Amino acid sequence: MTDRSPRPAGVRIAGTGMCVPPKVLTNFDLEKMVDTNDDWIAQRTGIRQRRIVTEGKTTLDLAQGAAEQALTNAGITPSDLDLLIVATITPEMCCPATACRVVDRLGAIPCGAMDLSMACTGYVGALNIAANFIANGNMKTVCVIGAETLSRITNWKDRGTCILFGDGAGAAILTASDDPEQGCLHQTLYSDGSKWGELYCPRAEADIPQQGAAFLGQYSTLVMNGREIYKFAVTRLQRCIKDSMKACNLTVDDVKVVIPHQSNARILESARDKLGFGEHKLYINIDRYGNTSAASVGICLHELTEAGKLEKGDHVIFVGLGGGLTWGSSVWKL
Repeated sequence: MTDRSPRPAGVRIAGTGMCVPPKVLTNFDLEKMVDTNDDWIAQRTGIRQRRIVTEGKTTLDLAQGAAEQALTNAGITPSDLDLLIVATITPEMCCPATACRVVDRLGAIPCGAMDLSMACTGYVGALNIAANFIANGNMKTVCVIGAETLSRITNWKDRGTCILFGDGAGAAILTASDDPEQGCLHQTLYSDGSKWGELYCPRAEADIPQQGAAFLGQYSTLVMNGREIYKFAVTRLQRCIKDSMKACNLTVDDVKVVIPHQSNARILESARDKLGFGEHKLYINIDRYGNTSAASVGICLHELTEAGKLEKGDHVIFVGLGGGLTWGSSVWKL
């Protein structure tokens, strides 16, 4: 890796990858664990199954697997990486960053490394950060990873949350492009910390909010006010997409696909219909993976890329919404 003098550049997504555990947990499996059923889950969330790590497998393993596939697909060697970002709320530990350990496993030392904690908005935030580093000429090649093992922080006795979450990782390699028109055209990141208590993961009694989602007695697991999070996601998703299109002077016909965080199929379908997108223009795969938080957008991007549904010059809108509360967007010309 060599020093590079800053100079403006275009940005391209050179390769993608994903890694999900082989273990499938279906709605029928959950029927045996909590008071729920397949029809109830599918009708309210669109989820049919999710992937769950087995004993001994961690966020690090999934992040590494997704990164390795992305590197291979991009034709990039680990030594070419200038920076690696892991978006996650389920890191290996508080220190060191999971990203540092991914760099070590890939053999990419002394590549820069950092974790990003933005919950379900994490992958979009990481894309924006990576694009800026490359576009301003300070870096040439960045690996973006969204990786989660949410099963580690799921209360499997809470039927309101355990039906939602799954494990997985998605990755992309971003590189400088000779085409200055290629890359991120517009980006946003927002937060509203006053509503943090609607979705949180408390470690001790002091972490329990006075207002918000009711604590169910199990520390270090996710607690969520489903009704409030649903309302937040419905309004913010549609607004993010509309504002992004307006900022870039894009019409529905101009957009190849919207790649949103996979929170709830009903939310996604409502946004798709109200904004006038056809079924193929707003990607949904939550039925197969559940809500994988920071990993979901990266997994969607990889599936679309592998299926040959994205081409150079396409306009793509990435949208994330999650705990914090956080939300953001990233508009790209591929």
